[in-house]
Amino acid sequence: MTPNLITDYFDLEARGTDLPTELLAGLTTFLTMSYIIVVNPVILSEAIDVGPNTVELLAVVTILSSIAAMLVMGLYADLPFGLAPGMGLNAYFVVVTGLGVDWRTALAAVFIEGVLFLLLTVVGAREFVITLLPEPVKLSVSAGIGIFLAILGLEQMRIITATTSLNPSIALDPVAVLATVGILFTFALWARGIRGAIVIGITTTGVLAYVVSALGVQPLILDEGAGVIGAPVLAPGVSEITYGAAAYDITPLVGAFLEGFQNVEAFTFALVIFTFFFVDFFDTAGTLTGLGQAAGLTDESGNLPEMDKPLLADAVGTTVGGILGTSTVTTYIESSAGVSEGGRTGLTALVVAALFLCSLAVVPLLSVIPPFAPYVALVVVAVLMLQNITEIDWDDVVHAAPAGLTIMIMPLTGNISYGIAAGLLSYPIVATAAGRRDEVHPAHWALALACIAYFWVRFGTFA
Repeated sequence: MTPNLITDYFDLEARGTDLPTELLAGLTTFLTMSYIIVVNPVILSEAIDVGPNTVELLAVVTILSSIAAMLVMGLYADLPFGLAPGMGLNAYFVVVTGLGVDWRTALAAVFIEGVLFLLLTVVGAREFVITLLPEPVKLSVSAGIGIFLAILGLEQMRIITATTSLNPSIALDPVAVLATVGILFTFALWARGIRGAIVIGITTTGVLAYVVSALGVQPLILDEGAGVIGAPVLAPGVSEITYGAAAYDITPLVGAFLEGFQNVEAFTFALVIFTFFFVDFFDTAGTLTGLGQAAGLTDESGNLPEMDKPLLADAVGTTVGGILGTSTVTTYIESSAGVSEGGRTGLTALVVAALFLCSLAVVPLLSVIPPFAPYVALVVVAVLMLQNITEIDWDDVVHAAPAGLTIMIMPLTGNISYGIAAGLLSYPIVATAAGRRDEVHPAHWALALACIAYFWVRFGTFA
C-alpha cells in the first residue's frame, strides 16, 4: 500500500495522527512487549517438552499466534493495541499441568476457550457484559493497571525488591542504577516534548548497559530472600547465538491439542476452561477499557465503541494459539506505551505484527537485548495512566469504595482480573447499603456472583 492509500484506509487525519506517528507508536509498543517472545517460551517450557528445541519452538508459535491476533486488531478493529500470550495466563497453564493435567489437554482447554470467546463475541455477549461494568470500576481500571505496570517495571529493573529496605546495598546494583538513569532520562525527553522519548530512553539504557559492562562492572548477586533470583547479565553478547532449522520446525506442537481431548476427565477439564475463560475475560475487559481511556477513544460512559471488534482479535489469537501450541492470547497493557507516542489506529497494531514477523528471523538474537531495558517504558507509561483518577467521585462512597479497591487490588495481587473482581463485588453491596438500589442493575449482581464462583473454583478446588 502506498502512503496515501494507508492514510485513507486508516483515516489517520480523523484520528489526529499521521504515518510517522503510527510507525513510531508501533515500534514503541513492540519494544515494550517484545519480552514475551523470550519470557513466554521459558515459562511454558516448564510444562511443555517436545525435545531439545522446545524453547525455540515455543518462541515461534508465540510469535505466530500474536501476529494472527494483531492482524485482526489492525485490519478489522482498527485499534492500536498489541496482543500476545498473556503473562499470568501462561503461569496458570503451568500450574494446571502441575496438578496432573497433560499439557496437550491444557492446550485443548485454551482452544475451547478461544472458540467460546469467538461465539460470544459474534453474538455481542462479551461486549454487552463489559458495557455493564459499573462506572467507578471503568474509571479506576486505567489507574490500577498503571500502578501494576509501575511495580512490574520497577521489580524487573531491580529498583524495588522484597528486601530493599533491609539491604541498602541493593541501591548500588548497576542494573537499578542504569534503570533509574534511563527512567529519568526518558522523563526529561518527554518534558522537552521530544518525539520518540520512550524509544530513545530504552535504546539509551541498553547502550549504557553495554558500556558499563565493557568497563568491567557486574550486577549484584542477590539471594532468593531478596525476591530477585540470581544476577542478570548487563550485556548478554552474541557468543551463545546459534541458528538451526530444527528451531523452526513446529510440527511437534501444531495440533497437539487434539490429543488432549483423549482421556479427558470432564469435571477437571471444565474447571480449567472456566478459569482460563474468567481470567482472560476480565483481563481483556480491563485492559481494553484502560487502553481506550488512555487513547481517548472511549465514549461518555467510559466504554470503548464497537468493543466486539477488538474482542474478536483476542478470541482469534487464543484459538490460533491453542492450535499452534501456546497459552491464551490477550491484549497487552504495554500497548499504552505506543498509545502515549500517539498511536491511534490499527496501523500501529500492524507495525507491531510486522516487527513480530521480522523477529522470527532473529529469535536467537533477542537475547542480546539487556532484559531490564524495555521496562523503563512501563514506569513512564504508568504515570500517564493515572490521569483518570481525577474523574472518580471520591466524595461518594458508592464510587470511592469499588474504585479504590480496584486500583489497590490490581498491583497488590499482581492480577488485573482480581482488581476488577473486587470492584464488581463491592459495587452492588455498597450501593444497596447506601439505599441506592435503583443504581444497581441485575447484571451487577450477576457479575458479583460470577466473581464469587471464580474465586471458589480458583482457591477452593485447586488449593
